[in-house]
This record gives sequence, C-alpha cells and structure tokens, in this order.
Amino acid sequence: MILYEYPCNERVRTLLRVEHLFGRLFFFAEEEEVYHHQIAVATLFDLLEICDRTDLRGSVLQDLERQRASLTALRRHPGVDETTLDKMVADLERTASDLAAQGRVGQVLRDNEWLASLRGRLSVPGGSSPADIPSYYAWQIKPMEVRMKDLQQWIEPFLPLYNGLSLILRLLRESGDPIELEATQGAYQEMLTGKTFQLLRVWVDPALGVFPEMSANKYVIWVRFSMQDNELKPLSVTRDISFRLSRCNF
Repeated sequence: MILYEYPCNERVRTLLRVEHLFGRLFFFAEEEEVYHHQIAVATLFDLLEICDRTDLRGSVLQDLERQRASLTALRRHPGVDETTLDKMVADLERTASDLAAQGRVGQVLRDNEWLASLRGRLSVPGGSSPADIPSYYAWQIKPMEVRMKDLQQWIEPFLPLYNGLSLILRLLRESGDPIELEATQGAYQEMLTGKTFQLLRVWVDPALGVFPEMSANKYVIWVRFSMQDNELKPLSVTRDISFRLSRCNF
C-alpha cells in the first residue's frame, strides 16, 4: 500500500516539510559520491532557511510540552499502562531538554564564514560551479571520508530538532486508527459536524494507479482520487476505489 498524507493546518504542514528535508539530508549524506554530498549541503541550507523564517524550535518545544502534560494527566485514568506511559513522558522530557539547551538551531553553521558564503552562492543557478567557488570544488575533491565527517559535523546541530519533530509526528500518526473505506466513483465525503483533525493519512493499492487529492475543514473531509494521463495531467477517476483512511489528532 502507498501512503499519502495531508496536513490540515500550516503547523503540521511545516513539520512534514522539515521531516521530508531531513529524510533527504540523511540519505544523501550517507552516500559516497560527491554529487550526493552536493545535495546534502544544499538541503542543510534549506533547513537553515526554514529555521530562519519560522520559530520552528519554539513550536516543537510547545508541542512536546503539550503532549507531556496530556500524557501526565492520563495517570489518573484506570487501565493505563503506567510503565509505557512513564517511558513516553521520559522520552518527551529528554527530547525537549536537549532541544531547549541547544539555543538557535544551526547557529554553528551561520557562524562558519565559509558555509555562510557558500550558502549565498548556492542560491544562484549554477553558482556552485568550480569557476564560481574554487574552495567548494576543493572540498568536493577531498577523500570521501573527509567529506562525510564534515557533513556529520554540520548535521549534528540539527539532530535535537529532528528528534523533537519526529517524536511529535509519531505521536500524531499513532493517534489515528485506520479504517477501510470506499470512494464511490472515485470520491469520498465525510461530514464532521465541527470536529477537526490535524492530519489525514490515506493508503491505496499501487496496482490501482491512482492518487488521492484531499481537503478538510471543521465541516467535511474530501478525498478525491485521480490518475495521470500521458502528459502526467491529473484526471478524475470515475470508478469505485477501496482505500484506508486514518484521521489523526492529539
């Protein structure tokens, strides 16, 4: 099954975007080719850009504290596994403590004059060529082990943020229970009567060759399935589609 996710607010959308960037960063930083490391460096700067434009650290810390308080309150409920609960609360506290102690995310990279100069040049199309930045080319022809060590040092300041948002998204995803549904003639509608969700997750069989386009507000959830024509243009599906839906909310 292929999983598609739809954020129901901008806060969750930002978390998903940053998670996507971290996934790309970790993948290319662990590869050995210099072109992979070029992408890893560019992705690091993408993360810095997001952290500069939004108080991502503060938002994640607020979410961690909110979840810690909610879980702590569950101790008063009968039937709660206190061992599992205590472990999760401890994870939240440790993750929040590491992130709070860090200060501004990625400040070490901002203070590095060479990286700061490189960040500005990479924003120019083709600006990473050896003719434009000889020092960047000199770094790229260093042994693979040296480049990988540098990348790990540059990534390390972002790890507390990554651990925090990963924990928040894990709790959010686990809050929903997947159910089997059918989109009649390719469309599914569900009235919510004022209840809101933060994340929708849809699983669909890849053999069907379709993908969902989703929207949600406090009144309704829409899931509309489409397929792509020869020019990749989306076309609405008019046959019944079986899928799985999870509505997630803290």
